[in-house]
Amino acid sequence: MKMDFQPNDSLLKAELTKRLLKLEQHLSADVISFTGAIHEGYSPKVLGVIEDLSKTKDKKDTLYIILTTTGGSAHAVDVYVNIIRHHYKTVNFIVPEYAYSAGTIFCMSGDNIYMDYYSVLGPIDPQVQNKDGRWVAALGYLDKIKELLDKARPKSSENPNGDTLTNAEFLILKDFDLAELRGYEQARDLTIDLLKIWLVKYKFKNWTKHETTSELLGQPVTEEEKKKRAESIAKDLGDTSIWKSHGRPINIQALKDMKLKIEDFGSDAALKKLIRSYYDFLRDYTGKIQSSMAPHTRDQFNFLHTRTFI
Repeated sequence: MKMDFQPNDSLLKAELTKRLLKLEQHLSADVISFTGAIHEGYSPKVLGVIEDLSKTKDKKDTLYIILTTTGGSAHAVDVYVNIIRHHYKTVNFIVPEYAYSAGTIFCMSGDNIYMDYYSVLGPIDPQVQNKDGRWVAALGYLDKIKELLDKARPKSSENPNGDTLTNAEFLILKDFDLAELRGYEQARDLTIDLLKIWLVKYKFKNWTKHETTSELLGQPVTEEEKKKRAESIAKDLGDTSIWKSHGRPINIQALKDMKLKIEDFGSDAALKKLIRSYYDFLRDYTGKIQSSMAPHTRDQFNFLHTRTFI
C-alpha cells in the first residue's frame, strides 16, 4: 500500500541513512537492516535490495545484517541466505533487540552473531501455513500430536499417560490432516538440516582448535566434531521441553551455555553507541510507516523505489 508522507519524511530518511553510514564506516562493511516477518512472498524484493546494494560503487565483501523479526518461514530463510551468500563472502548478524524462530535460523547462517545482554533469539520453531491459511508454530502441533498418540497407546512404565485419551481428544486426532502434519515434520527437519549445514560451513569455519575443553585444549577441531556441535546446538534450540513456548526469549548467556560463540557488542562502547543510535531511530521510523517488512541500506533515499525500501 502506498503511504502518504509528510514533508519531513525526506529529512527522517536522510538522518536514518546518515546513522547507517556511520555504522558502515566503523565496521568497514556494508550494512542492511531487516525489520519484519520472513516469508517467501518477500523474496523477490529481498533479491532486489541485495542486488541494488551489490551494484553500488563502495560495495564491500562483508555484510552486516541488523535483524529484528518475530519469525516466519524456514523456506524463505533458505532463499534469503542463497541470495545474500551469492554476493557476500562474509555475513554477520547484529540483533539489537530480538530475532525469533525463523530469525534465529537466519542468524545461524552468519559467520558471526552480535548481541548484548538485552538481545534475544528464540527457539527454532518454524512457522508454516495450515489449511486455513494461518501461520502456526510447527513444533507446537507436533508436540500435541505426540501427546495424544502417547495417551492412545497402552499404559506402561515408559508411557505412564497411556490409555487416557478422551473422546474429545480422539476426535481431534482423528480429524487431523495427515498431509498437513507431514508438512510440519518437513519444516522441522528442514530447520535442523539448515542449521547443521550453515553452522559447519560458516559459523565454525574459523574454529580450528579447541579452546575450552581442558583435555583437548589446543588440539585441531575435526569436521566430525563441528558436525556434532552443530547437531547439539540445533537439538537444544529446537527442544520444546526446555523452552516451553514458541516465543521464549533466549539471551546471550543461554546461547553461550550451548557452546555457541556470540560476540557481545555491548563490550565495545563505540560500536554499541552506533548500533543503538541507528536502531532506536530505525524502530521509531518503521513504527511510523507501519511497514510489514522494511529493509534499509545506504542506497535508499528514494522511499517509493520498492526495490530498495519495502
